[in-house]
Amino acid sequence: MPRKKKFPSESFTSMTELVLPNDTNTLNNLMGGRLMHWMDIVSAIAAQKHCNRVVVTASVDNISFRSPIQLGNVVTLKARVTRAFSSSVEVRIDVIAEDVPAQKKIASNSAYFTFVAVDQSGSPIDVPEVEPETDEEKELYQGAMRRRQLRLI
Repeated sequence: MPRKKKFPSESFTSMTELVLPNDTNTLNNLMGGRLMHWMDIVSAIAAQKHCNRVVVTASVDNISFRSPIQLGNVVTLKARVTRAFSSSVEVRIDVIAEDVPAQKKIASNSAYFTFVAVDQSGSPIDVPEVEPETDEEKELYQGAMRRRQLRLI
């Protein structure tokens, strides 16, 4: 039976957080571990929307920290599935930090997470394929194969 196809837009997930004192280091910048925690949550939700199953984090690609996120910033995380393999999906996460009083937004971070869909016993199961629609989605879809090859080295 052929696997059902889904559009990346069906998995799109957005999450917004306010950087509070408990989230920061001694320089009043968001701690990297807190950001990675938020990224794992938003990407897991996107993966679950695509797979309609429980998913587990399999890998995290290079997370680039382009600029610090400061205390009081509003952080928006956007995630969507870029490609599916037999039992896994790749999810792209983009992070935007916003200084609301200054009306300034900065694309601060991005990463790719890989999740595996599992059944009730924890065994991997097949996932729906991805059918990209936009040029950007097609580019991310094509690049996913190369990123996967690099992950498996």
